[in-house]
Amino acid sequence: MNQLKYIIAATNLLMSFSNQAQGGKDSELYNTLKSNDSLLFEVGFNQCDLGKFEDLMAKDLEFYHDKSGATNSLSIFLEALKTGICNPSNTFKARRELIKGSLEVYPLYNNGILYGAIQTGEHRFFEKQENQQEKAGSIAKFTHLWILDNNQWKLKRILSYNHQSLTSIIN
Repeated sequence: MNQLKYIIAATNLLMSFSNQAQGGKDSELYNTLKSNDSLLFEVGFNQCDLGKFEDLMAKDLEFYHDKSGATNSLSIFLEALKTGICNPSNTFKARRELIKGSLEVYPLYNNGILYGAIQTGEHRFFEKQENQQEKAGSIAKFTHLWILDNNQWKLKRILSYNHQSLTSIIN
């Protein structure tokens, strides 16, 4: 009986550690990075406000995309947006939407001092050609590495992967 009590106590202790590994969805860190995600995508991507990317991304940004390859600097990333999806003469528009409940944040510490965080989630994209209705595009997973730099969160690494067509998932 005593052995069972120890096993239950040890299990509870391990579960409490694993529950604390992710920054709670009501933590300051979670809310800060969720807000940054919204600024990046609701304002930066969906409205093509490239200044938001510059504010929130590290100059040595690395972006890895499973369909379009790698980009290894913020300036190259911004240029691709300016000449591509955010080009005013482009008739194709995209909109990103975070999948509710998918966002997770994991703090990174060095000797007990917070220096970064890993943010993961899923998002879906919608497409619109000029004079046409918006339609389902794709769904994908993402992993972001945020680094605390001079008390500001900077997005340093982006992994965007497992892109799948929403129309093939629906059908």
